[in-house]
Amino acid sequence: MTKPSGTSFHGVFPYLVSPVDADGTVRSGVLQELVRCLISEGVHGVTPLGSTGEFAYLDNARRCKIVEDVVAAAQNRVPVVAGVASTSIRDAVWQTEALVERGVDGILAVLEAYFPVSEDGVEEYFTAIAKAAGGLPVVIYTNPNFQRSDLSLPVIERLSRVDNIRYIKDASSNTGRLLSIMERTGGRMKVFAASAHIPVCVMMIGGVGWMAGPACVAARQSVALYEAARAGDWERAMRLQRPLWRLNELFAKYSLAACIKGALDLQGFRVGDPIPPLRPLTPAARDEVAAALRAIGALA
Repeated sequence: MTKPSGTSFHGVFPYLVSPVDADGTVRSGVLQELVRCLISEGVHGVTPLGSTGEFAYLDNARRCKIVEDVVAAAQNRVPVVAGVASTSIRDAVWQTEALVERGVDGILAVLEAYFPVSEDGVEEYFTAIAKAAGGLPVVIYTNPNFQRSDLSLPVIERLSRVDNIRYIKDASSNTGRLLSIMERTGGRMKVFAASAHIPVCVMMIGGVGWMAGPACVAARQSVALYEAARAGDWERAMRLQRPLWRLNELFAKYSLAACIKGALDLQGFRVGDPIPPLRPLTPAARDEVAAALRAIGALA
């Protein structure tokens, strides 16, 4: 069943991990427990199958199962914006339609690429996902650090004219680019920050929130930061931002999925190890993450 498309996304959307056993079984219980906990701490939405969710290491059956579990746990209390990523339009459309059928509220669209893709091909890919979403809001994701074929400003501007492509998560670490996106799309496309940015700065220039892995382990602190920024209390927002930045430094130093899963394990969520060939944190790295969590009050 297609949901109404009137939902407006804003605020803190944690990128969820994908708890998967060595034999490929999804740990549904712990995933749903995590979703319920994050909602109780005030997050504004949840995002399964983002980069923190190790989407590149999952087959479509497990992707669908993870989304089913998240939708069931969310119980329509917050939007579920699920990731779709592929190297082909056909598979991306299949994924989108499958996740819409499972009750998501929006799609986070990622372009994977082995060969370089032309600008026309990039535009066609995201437009096809938007059409397959059946009117649900689409967030396009751009990260030049990881994507072989990124989205140029002209392509972003053209995509902003597709009715249900209403958001962009930009991880370029370039606030000038974000301002260009805001100006060129004329308010048609709202901007979410990534964890590579300083969220306060993105909010200050007109962003609507952030979608990020660190919010999965510091939800309460992230929500407090968002509320301060939303209220225009920039002094308080920066006081909250500075200690949180240490988490981002560690997640840049070590594997993102390993850090988030390791941090969640420290907090009592038995989410398991990263999906091989990714490796878990070393004991020394785990100690660093634990210290950073304690410093922000996210670990007893």
